[in-house]
Formats: sequence, C-alpha cells, structure tokens
Amino acid sequence: MKSAIVGSDISKAEVLNVSPHGFWLFVAGKEHFLGFDDFPWFRHAPVGQLFNVEFSHGSHLHWPELDVDLDLERIEHPEKFPLVARA
Repeated sequence: MKSAIVGSDISKAEVLNVSPHGFWLFVAGKEHFLGFDDFPWFRHAPVGQLFNVEFSHGSHLHWPELDVDLDLERIEHPEKFPLVARA
C-alpha cells in the first residue's frame, strides 16, 4: 500500500540577498552563504536567473536557466569538493 500525497511540497529555496562576494540562500530551515569563489557558476548570473531556484527531494537544488545542480552537502561543505569546472 502506498501513502497518498496530502498536499504540495512546502519546502522552498529562496535567495535572500546578493552581494559582490556571493549570495545568501535560505533552504531546509537554514541560511547558507554561497561565495562566488566556491561557486563560480553564479558570479556573472543575472539576478533573475539566480533567484529562479528549485528545491526537491529534500536536498537537491536546481537553477534551470543556469543549468546548475547542487545538493546541500556541497553547499554546507564546499571544502570536501575541491574540483570546480571552468568555463
């Protein structure tokens, strides 16, 4: 037997603020700072594309217009993932 889906997913991701050094993301009840040095894919992104973030499966974030996918582990511990793709 499978449980019925009662309502829509209430977990959302929201970009709170953008600075010249990075941006603040609120997701899963926590605020995270994503610095452009650790997350260079966002450095030159238009603000509208940066704010368009989708959160699913409790840990997956996707920026569809930027073609960027991250999970919370990568955001919380960027030092564990030293390889960064270059443009």
